[in-house]
Amino acid sequence: MFVGRDWQTLHTTPLPQWTDEELVFQHAVFSQLSPLMNAQGISLHHQIIEEIERRGGSR
Repeated sequence: MFVGRDWQTLHTTPLPQWTDEELVFQHAVFSQLSPLMNAQGISLHHQIIEEIERRGGSR
C-alpha cells in the first residue's frame, strides 16, 4: 500500500518536490484512469511522465 502525501497536498506541490515513490504511484493511477480522463488529466499525466524521465526513469 502506498504511504505518502494525499492528492490534495500533491496537487498543490510542484512536481520537482514529489518523491520518486509519489511519481511512480500517481503514474500508475493515471495510467489506469486514462480512458476516463479529460484533457487536463491527460496533460498532468504527461507532466508526471516527463518528471519521471527527467529523473532518469522509474526504478
